[in-house]
Amino acid sequence: MTTSAKHLSVLESEAIHIIREAVAEASKPVMLFSAGKDSTVMAHLAIRAFYPGPPPFPLLHVDSTWEFKSLLDFRDRFAAKHGFKLVVYANEEGRAAGINPFDHGDHYTTLMRTGALKSALDEGGYDIIFGGARRDEEKSRAKERIVSVRNPGHVWDPRQQRPELWKLYNTRLGKGQTARVFPLSNWTETDIWNYALLRNIELAPLYYAEPRPVVERRGAFIVVDDEARMRFQPGDRVTTRTVRFRTLGCWPVTGAIESNATDLASVVEETLNASFSERQGRISDGEDGGSLEQKKREGYF
Repeated sequence: MTTSAKHLSVLESEAIHIIREAVAEASKPVMLFSAGKDSTVMAHLAIRAFYPGPPPFPLLHVDSTWEFKSLLDFRDRFAAKHGFKLVVYANEEGRAAGINPFDHGDHYTTLMRTGALKSALDEGGYDIIFGGARRDEEKSRAKERIVSVRNPGHVWDPRQQRPELWKLYNTRLGKGQTARVFPLSNWTETDIWNYALLRNIELAPLYYAEPRPVVERRGAFIVVDDEARMRFQPGDRVTTRTVRFRTLGCWPVTGAIESNATDLASVVEETLNASFSERQGRISDGEDGGSLEQKKREGYF
């Protein structure tokens, strides 16, 4: 086993331990699944944790109603292939009202992601919620513990984090509390890609370069995933470029990068040589005064 493989083996063992420990204390656990690379790797870890039986919880996808079409296809195939029950939740009132990322900015995120997530968790009665966040993604992520307790209303207070000495995880909950559990906390983006390569994990096709129709916005390439719903601006010109994504979100506010990486090995190599953060692809971060930390305090994952 190479040094890199040993490192990944340690991370794998830690993540599986976290998942098993949290499930043992849970009344009704659930795993959030965006169909992105992190949640896909996390779901594979859950499969390994409980093999040969199925994972004892469903996958929950909060559909913003502006998801990439191919990502939804991948989500459905993944759940069916691995025997997961898939729960999909969307803010149907927001959909009917036409709430969208073009016109409503941070208000859209609050209603269609944060609000929808809290409603889905309340309706499902889930107490332990697994998420694929990593500490290296963004500075507010680094304030989280592996077991992050949420007060009633899913409110997060970073000043009230529990200590996790000697890798002891406290999942005891008070009345109205829930816990968000992050098995990938100690992983990096490079670890995710290398683990997917080591385990030959199938990921969403958007992570691999291919010719796609794009418009350029704020120095990023926005893939025109649904031309009928696209809000074109004066001077916009749709061109075809060979692009891929390092991070995935709602298609109108997620930037692609030009790339020739068409397989996992070339993606890993490109990531190692990258000089910018993966989250630079989230062109909506921080808009309208809504920092990620503030969104997390309000219940955003």
